[in-house]
Amino acid sequence: MSDTITIVGNIVSDLEERTTRGGDAVAAFRVASGERKYDRDRGEWIDVHTNFYSVSVFGELGRHALASLRKGQRVLLTGRLRLREWETDAKRGVSADITASAIGHDLRWGVTSFDRPRTAAPTTSDPSPERQEDAWAVPDIGAAEGLGDGDLSASAPGPIDGAIADAPSETPTAEPALVGHADAQPF
Repeated sequence: MSDTITIVGNIVSDLEERTTRGGDAVAAFRVASGERKYDRDRGEWIDVHTNFYSVSVFGELGRHALASLRKGQRVLLTGRLRLREWETDAKRGVSADITASAIGHDLRWGVTSFDRPRTAAPTTSDPSPERQEDAWAVPDIGAAEGLGDGDLSASAPGPIDGAIADAPSETPTAEPALVGHADAQPF
């Protein structure tokens, strides 16, 4: 059986670095995902049941997991679940294995920092350095919207570092202003 699953849980083993026969990196570790419920008689939350999953993370995502994740951290992950039956001379059981397609820290319990590798591949076939744009660069919104050469400084104060910039100090509102489109509304 193979299904898509999303879980939130704690990493309960050290991450192991493995490789496939083809030489690709694999991060392997275990995650415990517990169910809790509120016990009205005791007036507290109690652990009801915990599921344990073996997680494999392949390729570049696996390399990033090895560099970013540690035992004890809370993570959110999604991937393909496979239930695998196993048997030894003494016992038999079922293992829940997940091949992760996305993984990250659970920000409910702490903060994290994102560092993108500096080896981004060029996004165009033009070899000139001017045309080898960063794959994650913020698009020139003004040019894309047909607003001229893309200079939005006259219509929106502040730096453009995505879709939101702080409102100018003379504006009486504390809400952030959306930048980049003429009919943009604050959140």
